[in-house]
Amino acid sequence: QVQLVESGGGLVQPGGSLRVSCAASGRTFRTYAMGWFRQAPGKEREFVAAIRWSGGNTYYADSVKGRFTISRDIAKNTVHLQMNSLKPEDTAVYYCAAGVRELYYIERYAVRGSYDYWGQGTQVTVSS
Repeated sequence: QVQLVESGGGLVQPGGSLRVSCAASGRTFRTYAMGWFRQAPGKEREFVAAIRWSGGNTYYADSVKGRFTISRDIAKNTVHLQMNSLKPEDTAVYYCAAGVRELYYIERYAVRGSYDYWGQGTQVTVSS
């Protein structure tokens, strides 16, 4: 089992920045990739970003490319999502996810079914 706990959400003005983090515990040695998804009210949960735990390759949704950066701290078993130039449409609950299956194409980590463990989520609100 892998436990995931998100932190760092909050209220930020449009154009501002925020960093959310996800701490992993348990059998983290099984993790091949970590991802961030988000879900706005009345919408489906959508992919935001993913990172391979070994190697650090990253992949982003087009909607956040150039504004968001995913990174990992292997020593602390933590993944971060730095969000810059935030827009009101970025408002959502942000979920961290861990995948324990090694997928050859990193794009496959954009799919919810590629992940095995999920955090409880952290609210990010972008509003003036």
